[in-house]
Amino acid sequence: MAKLYVTEYSGAGRYYGSAIPVADTGVWTENANSPMGVSASATVSASFGTNTKLIRVETDAICSIVISPTGANATANNARMAANQTEYYYVESGHYISVITNS
Repeated sequence: MAKLYVTEYSGAGRYYGSAIPVADTGVWTENANSPMGVSASATVSASFGTNTKLIRVETDAICSIVISPTGANATANNARMAANQTEYYYVESGHYISVITNS
């Protein structure tokens, strides 16, 4: 089964042209690592932790994602990720990520 890997971080590290956590800043704290199944039905994560400020999202399949405060279901019209793509997103605690397959 295809997976979307979501890793939560409590800090964002230094800014080097993108939101990449850097170990030497003392904020490289992994809060959670939750793989999600990617299928034709939208899957919604648990809410992000109270200290989560940044998430790393990596997928091994083409999919669409949405990050929302309400746990909205992703659709094929949301942000598309290519297979083996990795992205970082600043988020708010209590928000959710949802994923659905795309082509």
